[in-house]
Amino acid sequence: MQKIPKEIEVMAAALKKAGFDAYLVGGCVRDILIGREPKDWDVATNAKPEEIQATFPNSVYENQFGTVAVKAESLGIIEVTTYRKEGRYTDKRHPDEIKFAGTIEEDLSRRDFTINAIAFGLRASVAQDIVDPFGGRDDLGRKIIRAVGKPDERFNEDALRLMRAVRLAAELGFKIEKATAAAIKKHSGLLEMIARERLRDELEKLIMTAGAAEGINLLQTIGLLRHIMPELLEGVGVGQNKHHIYTVFEHNLRALDYAARKNYSLVVRLASLLHDVGKPRTKRGEGPDSTFYNHDLVGAKMTVKLLDRLHFPKRVVEQVTHLVRYHLFYYNVGEVTEAGVRRFIRRVGPENIDDLIKVREADRIGSGVPKAVPYRLRHLLFMIEKVKRDPVSPTMLKVRGDDVMKIGRLTPGPKIGHILAVLLEEVLDDPRNNNAVYLKKRTREFCQLPDAELLAMADKAKKKKEEFEGGLEAEMKSKYYVK
Repeated sequence: MQKIPKEIEVMAAALKKAGFDAYLVGGCVRDILIGREPKDWDVATNAKPEEIQATFPNSVYENQFGTVAVKAESLGIIEVTTYRKEGRYTDKRHPDEIKFAGTIEEDLSRRDFTINAIAFGLRASVAQDIVDPFGGRDDLGRKIIRAVGKPDERFNEDALRLMRAVRLAAELGFKIEKATAAAIKKHSGLLEMIARERLRDELEKLIMTAGAAEGINLLQTIGLLRHIMPELLEGVGVGQNKHHIYTVFEHNLRALDYAARKNYSLVVRLASLLHDVGKPRTKRGEGPDSTFYNHDLVGAKMTVKLLDRLHFPKRVVEQVTHLVRYHLFYYNVGEVTEAGVRRFIRRVGPENIDDLIKVREADRIGSGVPKAVPYRLRHLLFMIEKVKRDPVSPTMLKVRGDDVMKIGRLTPGPKIGHILAVLLEEVLDDPRNNNAVYLKKRTREFCQLPDAELLAMADKAKKKKEEFEGGLEAEMKSKYYVK
């Protein structure tokens, strides 16, 4: 059994010296028993909050639920909570009132699942007096998630436990016990009463587990997904075309599974899961020749709404949506020039290239192909590496807006942007044009043009079909039923 950290030993000794109990409880006990390193350490005691604070002067009374936060040098914050028993949960999240309990057994009876309702009595430097009134150790051995006592009561107390059961099953590789699973299905609608931020936090934990795809699939089969990410359900049973062997929903799960197995970031995992979320709404026809034109655009719009609804941070929403929007890109060796690669980098953003390639890998593996990075993708990476230092945005030009105004004796206005757009187009075609002498010369010439002619040139520059989106790509996309 894992050795208890020194800070926990010292804390337990201080509580006992003051005449109180000290038990390790919750997830840290579960993790110790299955051989995992605990992420958090929680202590339960019969000391009241004011008595805990008197014992640990560097503590803070954290909330109205009897928890005191004690700072430990190497472990961070350790939560010390007074034994308690719960009453009614009107909001399905927090007890209406807190009643302190007298024993550790009473405290464990209020917890969510049996594997989290085990306590270690702390004595000296070891964990002794294992208290396990609900058979949690047996359930750990059987690898099942089972509610403490009556499942209906546990989920009515705290509806977030519905989702936590699935997250723990995904995280630990466990199964949900039959009666507990039945109660989750029965009470799935209670999730509507939970704050979106809390659902998001639990979803994020699930997405970041190694079993993320299994977790999302379990959310669907157990009836919870429709209250969290209903857009994904649109892909259940939706067949694709002759280039796909899985339904849309299965494909999205397999893409997520690849991203999770590769331990990619939250942004990449979410983008992998959602990259084809727009396919059901854009499907035309049935069978091997069905099409999904513009599903990347539709999917990006759906992704924004979905992630906003769950109150994900703005940065995450923007990054995931960007990856969903641009996950379709065409590259064929010998058909796309260096200028085309520069325009691709400009469109996607240099900072997003790595994540976009990872989503493409997940997309490929999710389609059932054997290789995540085929030769064409490796060649694209080579080309990106070759041109990545070339200028791809107005900020990288050797002339600035101030220079343009000075040369043309212009006042601030849209004409400055028009000139910079045309200059950038010339530099994208040939990076050697990015020198101050040449660009200033061209600026003087553009300043002499009539406004209408300059505007037309700027519009042409902005609307110019990139090699990744025009000509050959349009033809190939039509061939492969995507757009």
